Amino acid sequence: MSQRKSKIPEEFKRTLSPYRFGIRHIIVIFMILISFQIFLIFFQKDTLSNFLKDTQSWFQKYYAERLALVTTTNAELLFEQQQRLRAHQDTTEVSIANSMNVIFKQQLIHRSVDDICLILMKNHQLYIIDSGQKLLGYFNGTLIPYDGGATTEHHGGAQYFLSVSNEMRRSEKILSSVSNQKTFDVIVPFVPDGEYIGVLYMRITPDFSFLTSEIQSSFDKVSLISSALMLVGLLAIFVVSSNTVRERNKVQEELFIEHEQNLEKQIRLEKESLFTKRIYHTHHKAEKIMGFIKDDVKKMNARNLNELKKRVHMYSNFISRIIYDMKWYDQDINTIVNPMFHTDVNSVIEFIVDNVFLRVSSKNEMFELKIDLDRSLPFIRVNEFTVWEILEPLIQNSIDHCGINFVTIKIQTKYDCEDNISYIYISDNGIGIVPELLEIGQKGVKKLFLEHETTKKVIESHSGYGCYIAHQLAVGKCGWQLDVENLEPTGCRFTIVMRNTEVL
Repeated sequence: MSQRKSKIPEEFKRTLSPYRFGIRHIIVIFMILISFQIFLIFFQKDTLSNFLKDTQSWFQKYYAERLALVTTTNAELLFEQQQRLRAHQDTTEVSIANSMNVIFKQQLIHRSVDDICLILMKNHQLYIIDSGQKLLGYFNGTLIPYDGGATTEHHGGAQYFLSVSNEMRRSEKILSSVSNQKTFDVIVPFVPDGEYIGVLYMRITPDFSFLTSEIQSSFDKVSLISSALMLVGLLAIFVVSSNTVRERNKVQEELFIEHEQNLEKQIRLEKESLFTKRIYHTHHKAEKIMGFIKDDVKKMNARNLNELKKRVHMYSNFISRIIYDMKWYDQDINTIVNPMFHTDVNSVIEFIVDNVFLRVSSKNEMFELKIDLDRSLPFIRVNEFTVWEILEPLIQNSIDHCGINFVTIKIQTKYDCEDNISYIYISDNGIGIVPELLEIGQKGVKKLFLEHETTKKVIESHSGYGCYIAHQLAVGKCGWQLDVENLEPTGCRFTIVMRNTEVL
């Protein structure tokens, strides 16, 4: 039964262990997933934004340079054409000016073009041309050179050209710089007829915000839809998990109730079993005591009347105690330990020795009982017949299991007045107790005090309960300590320790 009792909780734990997933776990997972999703959204958005910025910067530069290059090519073609035409005098100056104005105005129409002009070098002078009239003035020698004034139109382009003029002359490659991360200053070598005479300058601010806004808007929509779908999925998981957890809790509660009922039933059965064993173990003692009573009644006369009356009264009280025990398998603790009891342990020991063990004449040749009692031993608040039920099986154990033909049993009491502790020793000179019975068994109790433990070769159906019952009463009911040990060279000793004993 004890193995079954320990097996039930283990099976119960294994059954419930896969379902230790509560609603709080769902909520934690929900919050973690939402946090991860928000982090992922911002991370992806930041990554995409950086990608778009890099792409836009590259394309802006490419766009600005291509636009400037095309414009320069047109200007070179016009420049070359006008040089030839002027050499042959087959065109008018108005036609030249209009062609140049058309080229520049076509570029200025673009929203991204902020400034455009030709910057030419002639006789170590810098000339800025932004119209056909100035181009004619350049050819005619009437164009005023750039004087470096900050208020001069196209001053920024001229300053940028001057800062990179040496590099431009050396490499004759397109150069550009960016300001405010969106505006490009681009200069393209101006080489009509293969001769470098200056540059075409353009200030361009390409605008691709509509493209990036559209991409980010699409990304936000996708993120929103993904978050909504994840939220709906998590809510569905939460609802399903909540129902599952609710059903789990209901089943768990029913299992706990059933387990509690089983434990109560098992405890009740164990108490009833212990009650039956205790009664069976003591009924033969009652028969023996009844025999003593009958014998004393037969011997009763005027001379021994008082002595026999006192002894018969003690016997009768013991029989009454046994009958009372038969009424309840779970005795009230007040019937065992109670302030109304004034029990002299020494008197109980003397009565058991003189009127129970030594009265059986057939056993006087098998054992000898010696008592050494401390008369300072105080009275205790325990029923005297409970003390009888504790001491009698321990003494009987020394007789039955001594292993020799004649055994000497010594019963000794001792009182420690400083610590207020009483001791009872029951020792013998037999062969001692089998070592395996002195090993610690269940609940930290030596196996000798467990049920069904005996040294008899033929195990009877109710054998092995004397020391078990004594231990249950002494430790479980009275709160004492009961121990056993082997002595050197032979024999064993039972020790009972009674703490907090009150002197009455």
